[in-house]
Amino acid sequence: MVQGLRGQQLTRRMLSMFVAVSLLPVSWTVADGPRDNIPTQVRRVPPLGVEVDEADRKLLVTGLSELDDLIATIRKSKDAQARTLLPDVEIYQRAVDNALRYQEFFRKADIKKGKDVLQAGLARARLLVQGEAPWTRASGLVVRGYRSKIDRTVQPYGLVIPPGYQFTASRPHRLDVWFHGRGETLSEVSFIDQRAKSVGQYAPRDTIVLHPYGRYSNAFKFAGETDVLEALAAVKKHYRVDENRVAMRGFSMGGAACWQFAVHYADRWFVANPGAGFSETPEFLRFFQQETLTPTWYEKKLWHWYDCTDYAINLFHCPTVAYSGELDIQKQAADIMASALQKEGLELLHLIGPQTKHRIHPDSKQEIERRLDSLAEQGRRVNPRSVHFATYTLKYNRMHWVVIDALNKHWERAQVDAQSGDSSVKVSTKNVKALSLSFRPGYARFSLREPVKIRIDGQAIVGPRPGLDRSWQCSLVHTDGQWTLGQQDQTALRKRHGLQGPIDDALMDSFIFVRPSGKSSHTKVQDWTDQELTRAIEHWRRHFRGDARVKMDSEVSDEDIAQAN
Repeated sequence: MVQGLRGQQLTRRMLSMFVAVSLLPVSWTVADGPRDNIPTQVRRVPPLGVEVDEADRKLLVTGLSELDDLIATIRKSKDAQARTLLPDVEIYQRAVDNALRYQEFFRKADIKKGKDVLQAGLARARLLVQGEAPWTRASGLVVRGYRSKIDRTVQPYGLVIPPGYQFTASRPHRLDVWFHGRGETLSEVSFIDQRAKSVGQYAPRDTIVLHPYGRYSNAFKFAGETDVLEALAAVKKHYRVDENRVAMRGFSMGGAACWQFAVHYADRWFVANPGAGFSETPEFLRFFQQETLTPTWYEKKLWHWYDCTDYAINLFHCPTVAYSGELDIQKQAADIMASALQKEGLELLHLIGPQTKHRIHPDSKQEIERRLDSLAEQGRRVNPRSVHFATYTLKYNRMHWVVIDALNKHWERAQVDAQSGDSSVKVSTKNVKALSLSFRPGYARFSLREPVKIRIDGQAIVGPRPGLDRSWQCSLVHTDGQWTLGQQDQTALRKRHGLQGPIDDALMDSFIFVRPSGKSSHTKVQDWTDQELTRAIEHWRRHFRGDARVKMDSEVSDEDIAQAN
């Protein structure tokens, strides 16, 4: 198998680990208990839908054919703007086609939704053929799409555009990202229908609300994580977003996603507001599903990817307003995060809905909004003097002006604590081999006339002077027990951010599944290879709503690799 994105070769021995990683979200999000870890007893997720009668099928097929023709016309159009907006139309075609093709109308009412979604897509396509796109300047509920870098599929996202949004003005707006809860029947048809009709839990005044799809119901992990970042980038491309006033919010499975984005990207948000959900793996499964866990060594390593308790110190940089119902079993998520934060010397603000199970109490809702509005007045902290940062992978290697460029041991805790003064920087590290300190123009507080004094792990180093634009950059490498100025060899084969390794990058960027061109001399090995690769491809389609391109390795061309990149 080849990971087309990087041109890396994955041997058959790596395939089993790849499949293990790709299956992680199932055990994390499905509350079935130990039996769901037995392959022969795992429920189909999503479930098989209802049969579509002949009359409805004919109606949908005819409508899809017309929509396909309109999409083809737009692709050939000389109107660059129309071609750019094509994903806003294609999301409707893909949603209905997938539901029909893979039997994902889960109840009769979904067929009606499918018809409505199809008609909405046809209406948009006809307008776009004429060079019109009124939804791009509409307030209220708006559904849009983007083309993912992972597999070139179009992915939908929902928006709530505040009534006061002025499309011709320059003022940026606060943006809240809201993560939806778990829904095994949340097809793209149902998501688009929902986002066209429902504002959702919160619609703060003068605030854009983004509802990412997250590629179905995988807790916004792996490809679902990339989906959020890509949807956010798409919104910033089309609307004016205040970079210092972006919030992460969610409840239930969405609360789990909120914890994850809060700790991994803590310096990007002005607040995180997680509710219920889960925040780590072993204690949650023992508590919520009464599972006795017997993990392999590599499973325990990989838990560090999304176990938010391991990254709790990062919330030093992200104000957090957690919520739980007093009687909600998923209160465990915030409780265990509170314990992890206490070990770091931090206190979690945890609002409790009195005598409340799995929902947001009305009084708590008002208090949450009051606190978030106050935090929005201040906005995100930019360029703090102190940085406290922990990670286990170079996937998440940045916090404000500190960037970890290399680790001594991957998947073990690395930490940087740094303080900047008027003429010096003090840094302490753990499990860090190389790092960079970088203040963008206007943010370096140091004297322009003197070199910056650096003290790192007790060692004194004279650094460069700031630039006249008040920027400052410095890279350091740890070799033979000493820190020195300079960068690692950029031509050397090594792990780096964005290229952590085949497993570390799995499903987060573009790739190609490639079947071996030959046959194994051992029948059982060949059968296992075919079976596991087929399972991985099917899992990708069903759990990440993706299109997996499968080729013989002899057929993979430079053009394939370039397209994957």
